Amino acid sequence: MLFDFDGPICDVFRGMPAPAVAADLAEIIASRAPALASRARATDDPMEIHRLSQEGGAALLAEVEAALTAAEVAAVKVAGPPVTGAVQALAAAKESNRRVAVVSNNSAECVREYLAIHGIGGTVDAVVGRPVLRPDLMKPDPYPLLTAAETLGIEPAALVLIGDSTTDVEAARAAGVRSIGFANKPRKQSTLADAGADVVVVGMDAVADVLASAGVVQRRA
Repeated sequence: MLFDFDGPICDVFRGMPAPAVAADLAEIIASRAPALASRARATDDPMEIHRLSQEGGAALLAEVEAALTAAEVAAVKVAGPPVTGAVQALAAAKESNRRVAVVSNNSAECVREYLAIHGIGGTVDAVVGRPVLRPDLMKPDPYPLLTAAETLGIEPAALVLIGDSTTDVEAARAAGVRSIGFANKPRKQSTLADAGADVVVVGMDAVADVLASAGVVQRRA
């Protein structure tokens, strides 16, 4: 089982709004690469600014990535409790003898920090965070999912990704992984289905219930 982080497990920027983080990152770009300033200031998505920073060269990319990672780690400390049903879903996956990984465009550092804060690190076998200094390999690129499959020692076709965005579904399809769309907002039900999610659910508790009733998986020796 593969879990996206921001959405299915944690609302990362609940306590530290993403637009404020994006504005700080945009100012880094504006000061180091003025030609990119208008594009950086035109979005309130920190991940898009991180992608844009790659156009400013290696030094700018490294500075923006370090600032984004620091902001994410700070953000998860004030993000509040896990998404309703997420802890139960992670526990049910683990208790059913499934291998579990978190696969995220957020930094691995912030994922591990959040899991540790809430005492749920033991339900996760691996964390595959944002590829270091390679924003081009973030989802929807299949790279993170294929890395998770290799880390877990499981063929992609035997995995399922739970994600709340079309980029999750697109990455899953490109990697040959099945997908469950988590529609945590009403409009996402149709967009996730249209993107090709195999199943769409409106609550993580539904995932927990299915895993709990599915029984224990027998792993090959």
